[in-house]
Amino acid sequence: MIGEAGRGDAGAFLARLVRLDPAALVRLRYVRSGVAEMWAMLPFGALAVRALATDFESDITVGAAALLNALADPQAPWPPRRDEAWRWPIPPSHGRAVETVPALEVARVATAASRTLRAATEHGVSGRPVGERVVRDALLDHVPIVVTGAAGERVEVPQRLVQAVVRMGFLRPSGPSSPDAEQTERHQIVTVRLAGSWVGLAASYGSAWYRPTSSLHLR
Repeated sequence: MIGEAGRGDAGAFLARLVRLDPAALVRLRYVRSGVAEMWAMLPFGALAVRALATDFESDITVGAAALLNALADPQAPWPPRRDEAWRWPIPPSHGRAVETVPALEVARVATAASRTLRAATEHGVSGRPVGERVVRDALLDHVPIVVTGAAGERVEVPQRLVQAVVRMGFLRPSGPSSPDAEQTERHQIVTVRLAGSWVGLAASYGSAWYRPTSSLHLR
């Protein structure tokens, strides 16, 4: 079972994950002594990962909801393994940092996408009704952030990565409204990373990764 040191972080990750997808799987992977990672595929088509301070030393897949229930009761048995159900590759490493983006900008992009989805489903597009799923899929493929690395590589960050870090609560929450709190928030950053063909967004409490299916996403 996940030790006390990582219980709070694991619970926060799992609670948000189950809210997005009640049937989600979570993969726990040993990283090094005292550190493990929780991985999950989100409905946005992106992987989410959060590091845990724990003595867990294995690599297993279980149901996210079952694990969340087990965390609430330390005496509960470990959920049944579902290793065969995990079908997604994961990045080969944490990769390298390409550029940083203000966390406020990432949050703004996510809010704008939510407003666009709501307006399109309520009022249609160009006067024509459009299904929510069609609009949502188009938004997830939209590229709201483009950065250029030191080597001149152009990296496109799709909306699905933005939604992943925001909806999983990986951005540090804003503090009370005051000049000092606002200044602190403005200095929070999200890092765009590359690991082979994978593009990632690393925020305060976790990261999201996506591997484009077309080379046009990364040039």
